[in-house]
Amino acid sequence: MDSNQIGIDDALYQRIQDDLVDGFDEELELEVDDRVLEARAPDARSGNGETKLERHRYFRELFGLQRELVKMQDWVSDTKHRLVVLFEGRDAAGKGGVIKRITQRLNPRVCRVAALPAPTERERTQWYFQRYVAHLPAGGEIVLFDRSWYNRAGVERVMGFCTDAEYEEFFRSVPEFERMLVRGGIQLLKYWFSITDEEQEFRFEARIHDPLKQWKLSPMDLESRRRWEAYTLAKEVMLERTHTPEAPWWVVHAVDKKRARLNCIHHLLQQLSYREVQHAPIMLPRRDRHPDYLRKPVPQEMYVPDVF
Repeated sequence: MDSNQIGIDDALYQRIQDDLVDGFDEELELEVDDRVLEARAPDARSGNGETKLERHRYFRELFGLQRELVKMQDWVSDTKHRLVVLFEGRDAAGKGGVIKRITQRLNPRVCRVAALPAPTERERTQWYFQRYVAHLPAGGEIVLFDRSWYNRAGVERVMGFCTDAEYEEFFRSVPEFERMLVRGGIQLLKYWFSITDEEQEFRFEARIHDPLKQWKLSPMDLESRRRWEAYTLAKEVMLERTHTPEAPWWVVHAVDKKRARLNCIHHLLQQLSYREVQHAPIMLPRRDRHPDYLRKPVPQEMYVPDVF
């Protein structure tokens, strides 16, 4: 398929193709092991202009940070620390990508993601923060919010899903709500992923023309694209009114997705005074063997066919 067949110009088509190549590499990233990295031999240059050395360095830096995340996770579990991290930003800003890299090698029983759908009719009649409170961590847990209670300051405000009175009440309540969390022993980090108008347009175009990513585009996402300026104003008001000493905002430059991931994870780690937890050596026990044990054969028709 060429650019004429899908009705876009050659330059945009090439960028989309480059992004697809990069996406394939990201999927490899989710599986590759440190030992495999040394033997990995990508093309001399990737479609987006990265040299092999730059790409190699990205993987090495990511794996190093993920090793530190594992140490941090062990410390959180050992000390019963409670950590909440909010990830906010425009659609296609890269929140999901960094969350995926944070959780990739962590224990889902310690670190979990909260990505809440639109509130139900019942939830709309509850205290606004109530459905989020149910997902807060117990001792020894980390919760990453892929969007959070700041929906009210963003999408709900721009799309008219809340009244002016509800909007103002949110800004009166959220600083005290977050101070209550901090006083209660929860460490709260808030990240805003910042991208340019042009970059969001490109990422939306890439999703439109990539069948594997089209599911990421909802009618709400498309409408948010049209209302870029309204979202900008809402973001500026949100940062101004909710940037507090107890729960400050941290802005991540996210046009370069890979640098954004590395910078965010590095910064997150710097916010915790964790230490490496020493574990007793793990010894694999010898398997019990019984002379009268016989393994029953499994009927051939129960096996999944060996297609690959």
